Amino acid sequence: MAFTDRFGGASQPPYGGLNLGGSGEDPDRIAANFHLIAETFGVQPDAVVRVSQVHGRDVHVVAPGDELPIRSMPKADGLVTTRSDVVLAVRAADCLPVLLYADGVIGAAHSGRKGMYVGIVPATVDAMRALGASGITAVLGPYACGKCYEVPEAMRAEVAERVPASYSETSWGTPAIDVAAGVTAQLAELDVEVVDATACTIESENLYSYRREGPESGRMAGLIKLAAR
Repeated sequence: MAFTDRFGGASQPPYGGLNLGGSGEDPDRIAANFHLIAETFGVQPDAVVRVSQVHGRDVHVVAPGDELPIRSMPKADGLVTTRSDVVLAVRAADCLPVLLYADGVIGAAHSGRKGMYVGIVPATVDAMRALGASGITAVLGPYACGKCYEVPEAMRAEVAERVPASYSETSWGTPAIDVAAGVTAQLAELDVEVVDATACTIESENLYSYRREGPESGRMAGLIKLAAR
């Protein structure tokens, strides 16, 4: 598994080196970056599976025998599979990428504020367990941290009513939401072990951040592949 940063690919300024999405960049450069990802994981480029992320709760199952690439990219924010010949990829630039693994089953989820609110990570865990997973571990990647992710007071109150652990305050004393804290609490309720590999996208210029860079921000990815037996 891996969480990418902005270095090492074919992208040009202002998108850094390893832009894996967003608008404005030459699609051929983004495709070249995904070819690099595929080569690193030892799969064909079509086997790096992505979905059209919509901040929802739907989870796409990459089943044995499914044709690759997925011709009609499904709208989903979670991916699960029992296959060892694909890489699951979720993209983000402030939202929280979550990679999940168990014996014989893997998953990936894109959880921003909306995704946390509707429960995309719990839905991904449920989809993995439906495929036989037990003893799941979740790894949390870079995101806009709770000391930087400023939101209106009314929004914080609405989200915290459903996910109390997400209630936060910025380092300058204004209302904020901590998505990773909220997701960690959701995973604890599901008896899923959590590994914290977070870093703040807003604070680190090594990472893409839509909040810091605006429309010219690229996208990072959380990537996971099941080891072949």
